Amino acid sequence: MGGRVLVPLWSVCVSICLIIHLGPASGALRTNYYANVCPKVESIVREVVKTKINQTFVTIPATLRLFFHDCIVQGCDASIMIQSREDNTAEKDHPDNLSLAGDGFDTVIKAKAAVDEVPGCKNKVSCADILAMATRDVISLSGGPSYRVELGRLDGLVSTSSSVYGKIPKPNFNLNQLTSFFSSLGLNRMDMIALSAAHTVGFSHCDQFANRIYNFSRNRKVDPALSRKYAAELQSMCPVDVDPRIAVDMDPVTHKIFDNQYYKNLQVGKGLFSSDQVLYNDFRSRPFVNIWAGNSRAFERAFIVGMTKMGRIQVKTQGSRFGNIRQDCAVFNS
Repeated sequence: MGGRVLVPLWSVCVSICLIIHLGPASGALRTNYYANVCPKVESIVREVVKTKINQTFVTIPATLRLFFHDCIVQGCDASIMIQSREDNTAEKDHPDNLSLAGDGFDTVIKAKAAVDEVPGCKNKVSCADILAMATRDVISLSGGPSYRVELGRLDGLVSTSSSVYGKIPKPNFNLNQLTSFFSSLGLNRMDMIALSAAHTVGFSHCDQFANRIYNFSRNRKVDPALSRKYAAELQSMCPVDVDPRIAVDMDPVTHKIFDNQYYKNLQVGKGLFSSDQVLYNDFRSRPFVNIWAGNSRAFERAFIVGMTKMGRIQVKTQGSRFGNIRQDCAVFNS
């Protein structure tokens, strides 16, 4: 072969496509948005996040999931934070959001309070931006990559349970459904596969995957895509008629570390949801799984791109009549 080294096309794409797919910031978003208003806002938020993590690890997956559920419904505008009133059932009380852990909400509320205690910062930083910063921090503080967060979002003025309907991806989605869902948000298949690795620090209640270990099909009790040993472990942790409050770590190997173990799990049949395992079982997405399972830096670069693009979804920025800076993250300004 004359000493020539053949580089796989997918490997080339991981390096090149990341540059192609991450365009300029959306509207008025920029990483130094608060430089002249509240210059230490990021360090303030980070300290609050550190404290919360020391109190409970749940802070990490709870905050990360909160950001995702906020952005995919009406954009990244902290509408997920709003409490319901007698005359309005808010997003957070939609059935698909009831499993969002309270520690995510608490992280944002405490960070907002800490920011507002600083002279010059009070009511200058949006809850949406605080959630975006806190999400970056829980990722980096659990071993994942750190990255510069684009800022300048306003908080939304609307939060309704009805707006959530059909907006949350299901754990049994196949690759076509996942690709279509993320495409509707302006995210491509590579973004989707990268962002799915957030499950490396996640947890799920047993009812979300019970069909895979007890009632997969007419002819099969257990989903054949599952490792037999893993299926038996899941059955032990989630027996029939288990308490619905029981939760299982989505990464059975390194559940407290944000890493690329998620993809290694998929390679051996340990994806908790069908929508996880399909990323390896479908030949169209498997190359990304294999590359990122063996190259954590390539995965981290892709994940940062996906998170940055997610943070741009339908943002309200300065000058928009559809947003403001909320004084209380859980209540609309009066």
